[in-house]
Amino acid sequence: MRRHAPATERNRDPIAAVLAEELPVSGLVLEVASGSGEHCAYFAARFPGLAWQPSDPDAQALASIADWCAGLANVRPPLAIDAAMGGFPAADAILCVNMVHISPWEATLGLLAGAGRVLAPGAPLILYGPYRREGVETAPSNEAFELWLKEKDARFGLRFVEAVSAAAAPHGLALERLVEMPANNLMLVYRRG
Repeated sequence: MRRHAPATERNRDPIAAVLAEELPVSGLVLEVASGSGEHCAYFAARFPGLAWQPSDPDAQALASIADWCAGLANVRPPLAIDAAMGGFPAADAILCVNMVHISPWEATLGLLAGAGRVLAPGAPLILYGPYRREGVETAPSNEAFELWLKEKDARFGLRFVEAVSAAAAPHGLALERLVEMPANNLMLVYRRG
């Protein structure tokens, strides 16, 4: 029932360091595409002043999230949310870790539209994962990873930061901060205007 993603233990502390600078002191954080639930459980314990709302479209992931987060008073029961379809609850911040590259582009478009609808002015949408940037060479490990992703599903792949930002703009979201992270990943912090 409980899933484990090995990368979680490697990336959770660097992600948490950026979250400490970007998340509000209190309120609700919606995590879109929570996957195994390990990040949600870790961040909920690390930021006890925030309420956490995990979500995922996959039934097995929802069960894993519930297992990882059992007993954490500041975590709500996971919601079945498909980012491409919307249906986001109101939130004071939205976090999405490792979804944009491993889902169809429509999921990212839905994420941006949903964030634009539910976030208040000044609230953050925080994305983490591997991205491409115009004029910046992509690491060989990310090139190999993208080939593997496209073998799984031709609709998957590393997105350009510039393409995500262009798609975010009509929803009132502007890229405020880009943070280079370990293992050739980035954190993108968008703010609702």
